[in-house]
Amino acid sequence: MTFAEIQKRAEATWRQFRGGPGALVLVGDASCGRAAGSSEVIDAIRSELGKIGKQARVVSVGCLGICYAEPLVEIALPGTASVLYGKVTPAAAKELARWHVGKGEPRADLALATTNGASLDGVPRLEDLPMMQGQARLLTRNCGRIAPDNIDHYIANGGYQGLAKALTMSPEDVITEVERSGLRGRGGVGFPTGRKWRFVYEAAGSSKHIVANAEEGEPGTFKDRFLLESDPHALLEGMLIAGYAVGAGEGHIFVQAHYPALARTLRTAINQAYELGLCGAHALGADFSFELELRTGISSYVCGEETGLLESLESKRPVPRARPPYPAQAGLWAEPTVVNNVETLANAPLILERGADAFRSLGAADSPGAKLFTLAGDVSRPGVVEFPLGVTLRRLIEGAGGGLPEGAGLGAVLLGGIAGGFLPPEYLDTPVDFDSLQPAGAMMGTGAILVADESRCVLDILLNQLEFLSDESCGKCVPCRLGARQMLNIVKAITEGRGRATDVENLKRIGAAMKVASACGLGQAAPNPVLSAIRHFGSVYEAHIGRGVCPAGVCPMHGERKQA
Repeated sequence: MTFAEIQKRAEATWRQFRGGPGALVLVGDASCGRAAGSSEVIDAIRSELGKIGKQARVVSVGCLGICYAEPLVEIALPGTASVLYGKVTPAAAKELARWHVGKGEPRADLALATTNGASLDGVPRLEDLPMMQGQARLLTRNCGRIAPDNIDHYIANGGYQGLAKALTMSPEDVITEVERSGLRGRGGVGFPTGRKWRFVYEAAGSSKHIVANAEEGEPGTFKDRFLLESDPHALLEGMLIAGYAVGAGEGHIFVQAHYPALARTLRTAINQAYELGLCGAHALGADFSFELELRTGISSYVCGEETGLLESLESKRPVPRARPPYPAQAGLWAEPTVVNNVETLANAPLILERGADAFRSLGAADSPGAKLFTLAGDVSRPGVVEFPLGVTLRRLIEGAGGGLPEGAGLGAVLLGGIAGGFLPPEYLDTPVDFDSLQPAGAMMGTGAILVADESRCVLDILLNQLEFLSDESCGKCVPCRLGARQMLNIVKAITEGRGRATDVENLKRIGAAMKVASACGLGQAAPNPVLSAIRHFGSVYEAHIGRGVCPAGVCPMHGERKQA
């Protein structure tokens, strides 16, 4: 089957899906939806439809990113406004089945937004919701709109066009286009993606690999899982493009074993890609063959480091390797390997389909494109958003996130994941990109943003981080293994009223040693929250150590809470 024939079939399927007879009911059934009760909502809708004798297509979709409003239900009837309902309970689901599906009367009193541009009195359009305003919606364009287990939905909305275009180009031209785009890795330090691909392209060896790091094993970071649960073929297409560009014949996706639903979604997507000839031998009839496999493993934070991940894929204990050689020269099975984050690879189809210049039209000069950010903590609208790089923290937290609930004051922002940096409120107007945050002692990292109001104690949050970092240290190198534990012990003593005048200087010394002597990037980044908290929240340390009080009244000073 040619790609044109594949597209024609997919478009027919999509037309039937969106414009077929009767009602179409979409239910957000990703992790956030299920946690909020989407399974019960689906059961309630189907049960009520059976009682009233109405037929409707009830379909599970991914997440729109509006996690605060889950469970989400969208109802579409031919010729009317498609209406999105939020925070749907089983009782409300039955009401929607009776009124909107059964009688054709939308419930404006329960509605969140319309989704097809049609108007409904008193109900805003989806794109006008405060959380959605200003978003780029590129990687997220299909999320919550398509069935993730139906490859035709992805193809009908532009999917695999990037691969088809890439196969008409030379591998080197594909790499040049990615280099021109300025795409930088979306999983941490932001290494230029095109440069990494070129290293593998130029490396000696007939057998090469593409590895997608979907481990995402740290608290507060869930943007890769969000993307994979909602639009898995975006990753597969990116891996195929990368494989063609560097001359790799195999692709490996690493997912935590305790995400079985996500693993099922990915296996379904892989099987569908094989069935249509998009991967396997002679993909799309081209002189290019690529085998895809899903690998699951026990979660370990160090698997987020590329060489630790490679060790796990080789069925070894996941500990970082000494470098050089780098994975581009000797990666999986000592063969040249591209290791990229899920979000990074998912950007490749956009670049090939739309061109490097279109990609560079968004974002900052040295940080082009858009980025997925996760909003969590004391924020009114937690979820996943996609904004051009260079967006300010204020726009993300107060605009998309709706600020803090009930007028609470902002205490601190933890940016960049579990090993990110703390910033005080005066840094809200700082652009969020790979370079602008460094002078403030923070980093964009994975794009995770944890908001803490004034009732929280930075040291209490820090204590939880250090417990995680200490427990998750692989133990291979002394600076990380002992340094994280020592920092934990010191901060724990401070929060319990046993702090000493020398503690802050000792934390600085330990952190400096870890940064220069740890064997991998995770150990080198582990002191970031401690050092940034010292820099920006020194008065909190002083209150705990010098005055024996926790300003927030959170820490158990001398066995009991004390107020300043």
